[in-house]
Amino acid sequence: MGPHPAVAAIRLAVRRVLTDILDDHGLPPGRPAHEQPPSPLVLVACSGGADSMALASALAFEAPRLGIRAGGVTVDHGLQAGSDLRAAEVVLRLRELGFDPAESVAVTVGRGGGPEAAARDARYAALDAAAERHGATAVLLGHTRDDQAETVLLGLARGSGIRSLSGMAAVSGAGGRYRRPFLQLDRQTARKACMVQSLPVWDDPHNADPAYTRSRLRHEGLPALEKALGKGVVEALARTAQLSRDDADALDAWAGRAEAGVRDADGRLECAGLYALPPAVRRRVLRRAAIEAGAPAGSLFARHIEEVDRLITGWRGQGAINLPGRVVARRQGGRLVIRQG
Repeated sequence: MGPHPAVAAIRLAVRRVLTDILDDHGLPPGRPAHEQPPSPLVLVACSGGADSMALASALAFEAPRLGIRAGGVTVDHGLQAGSDLRAAEVVLRLRELGFDPAESVAVTVGRGGGPEAAARDARYAALDAAAERHGATAVLLGHTRDDQAETVLLGLARGSGIRSLSGMAAVSGAGGRYRRPFLQLDRQTARKACMVQSLPVWDDPHNADPAYTRSRLRHEGLPALEKALGKGVVEALARTAQLSRDDADALDAWAGRAEAGVRDADGRLECAGLYALPPAVRRRVLRRAAIEAGAPAGSLFARHIEEVDRLITGWRGQGAINLPGRVVARRQGGRLVIRQG
């Protein structure tokens, strides 16, 4: 008799991602031991919640079968009383699953961009550092299809364009470090897998706190949409994310090719060439140029790019446009100059 369907589903999802990791790094499983390079290390980011505990259990099962070492990291954000004790409990569970290394990393959460964004930035910085410290090939994240649907709705609310609607990528980070095996699985499957394996899980009270935007969306917004539109909203939003990502990737590639054709010998952007581009491509070229000049990508919003775009499409002799990161965009003699200062 095979494993419970929920357990089988999470294991299959992780096995596929681990196989992709091996393929990406030229490390096919099944070779004789004396021909094998050192076993790659894959870390799981584990909060102790149902999604990440299900992910950890699947990694513990599948990794040895593919010649992969499994490790785990839990990030202590220090935002709740006793968070250090809970982090220590998660490390103990990871060690019981056979993970080595298994560690807790404490971070200081700043204030930039709001509490959720600040916590996310601190968490990823800690995970990046852990991956570098241990020489990990990849870090697995437990985001589910439900998380993807929430991310799409948050992007829609920001009005930031098709890239925001593309949600979270299955592979992201420097060198494809971050992998999300569960983007096609719902949250309930992960929780069921924990239950049938008797895995203890911790439900973060922040996930039910209406002070947080994502929490309100999870407990009020999505249920209201399902009540109004019927079941299947989460699946439809996740599908929208993938379609949007495909479109955004194609437009980004187009913009990359177009940029070379609108720069003069000094590297400045030619306004006439920019004007001839489709708006979606032109704005991508402008965004890339602003980021290259030093504007932080996370602080550069659609309204900033629209203002710069008007220097091309609605030129009336207007002055320079100030962008985040002390970057300034101005039109000079038929050229667009974007630089700091």
